Parts: sequence; C-alpha cells; structure tokens
Amino acid sequence: MIIDFHTHTFPKKVSGSVVEKLAAVSRSAPFTDGSDSALAASMEKAGVDWSVNLPVMTYAGQVGKVNASLIARQEELRARHIITFGGIHPDHEDFRGELKRLRDAGIPGIKLHPAYQGVDFDDLRIMRILDCANEFGMITVTHAGIDIGLYDHNYCSTAQILRVLKEVRPEKLVLAHMGGWACWDAVERDLAGAPVWLDTAFSIGPVTPWPKADRPPYRTMNLTDGDFTRLARKHGISRILFATDSPWEDQADYIGRMKRIPLSEEERQAVFFGNAAALLKLPLTDR
Repeated sequence: MIIDFHTHTFPKKVSGSVVEKLAAVSRSAPFTDGSDSALAASMEKAGVDWSVNLPVMTYAGQVGKVNASLIARQEELRARHIITFGGIHPDHEDFRGELKRLRDAGIPGIKLHPAYQGVDFDDLRIMRILDCANEFGMITVTHAGIDIGLYDHNYCSTAQILRVLKEVRPEKLVLAHMGGWACWDAVERDLAGAPVWLDTAFSIGPVTPWPKADRPPYRTMNLTDGDFTRLARKHGISRILFATDSPWEDQADYIGRMKRIPLSEEERQAVFFGNAAALLKLPLTDR
C-alpha cells in the first residue's frame, strides 16, 4: 500500500491553465494537467492507493467557496481514493468558523502556504490558525522552506518553525518538503527530532526543468539518497510521510526514487503508508 500525502488538484475547467502558469513561474515541469481525473490516472499507473489533495488559498476571498466545493465533492473524490484537505488564508476573518465547518464535514486537515500567502509562518495570524486546528484535532500541512518560484524571502524558516513549536505546540503539524526546501542543513541542525512530521514532497532527486522555460529552474538538485536517509533517521522514520507534490513530480518515478533509497523494508513500509495511515486514521485494508 502507498499513500501520497502531498498532491494538488484544480477544477477541470482551469487546471491546465493554472498548471501552465505555475510551471512558467517555477520553471519546473508538471507531469499531469492538475485535474482530479489526471491524478487518479497517475495513481493507477504508479500503484498509489490513496492521495491527499492539498488546496492552496492565495487570497482570503476564495476560502469559503473553494472549501464548500471540496466538502460537496468529498465523497466523489474519495471514490477516486483522493482524500481532500481544506484550505485557509491567514487573513480570513472567520478562520475559526471555517475550520469548524471543515471538521464537522469530516475534512481531516488544512493546508497553509506562507510563501503564496505572503505571511511569515510565525505571524500571529498563522499561529492562531494552528492553535485552532490543534483544538479541533485537525492536521495542518504547511509549505516549509524556500518556494522554487518565490525567492524574495523564506516565509517558513527553521527559526520561525521553532518559535511556533514553542508558542503553539501543535500536535499534528506536517512540514512539507522534508522540513524546509533548499534549507537542508538548517533542517537537520534545528528540526531533526522535533515533534512534527516531514513529508518527502519535491525533495528527492533532481528537479525536472520545464521544456518551455528560457532558463533552468532556480535550484536543480534536491537531497541525495544519502542525505535523505541520514535526515530521515535522525528525525525518526515514524514521522516521515511519503509524498510527491504531484503534478510537480511523476508519482511512478518518485516511488522508484524512494525504493532506491537504502532503507530497511520495515522503514520503507512505514514511510510509504504506515505513518500516514496512522495520522489519517485510515485502515490499512481500506482499498
């Protein structure tokens, strides 16, 4: 069984244009058009049993409408073995009411993206969202480290994360991109062993350039197999979640990359599905 804890989908009528726009900004290649059906086809090809969809709210005004759509389509998505999270923006006025609505609808968590939202992770607006999610028993996944398309500022640095852990003490916080994309030394120094989960999205092996770009991506190398293994074991294998960041990685290829990493079979099974199944409270036989 394989659970991909970090994927993105967009409404079919706009998915292609959204993915094209993001590819131009990041200069990295997409591997699907970003639609639900394309993710489902990718999962079938790769042998992924479940994927977690993480919506990113880039402005406060879209929160209610997007979450309402995801709640309405929750069963349709689950029929395709896609578990959707909700999204929240730090400037949303009724963040507590919105989180309660998501929780009551059975949505297990939310996604934050400090870089796309232009708010530092240790900003009070984000910390109060984390505190509320904690109260409601919800998982929070946040982009961590530099964003490949936004190099002006690190909106989720290890220093900011440490402050949040001290002030809020979130119980179900997942740091995407192995705790901080392109900040690997700081993650290993500051966060290894911290009470958080790290997902593997867009962090193993090279970044695939977008063919239409006039220049290569800002960064082309992620963690080596050896660096990944050392960081994962130092942090604790029980808190590592397999994730691809589809459509920004090919799920089948990324599974191959993970299988080449020198983990024991027990460690590999924990990363591929055991840790995520426990966090999501998903039966291991639920396929």
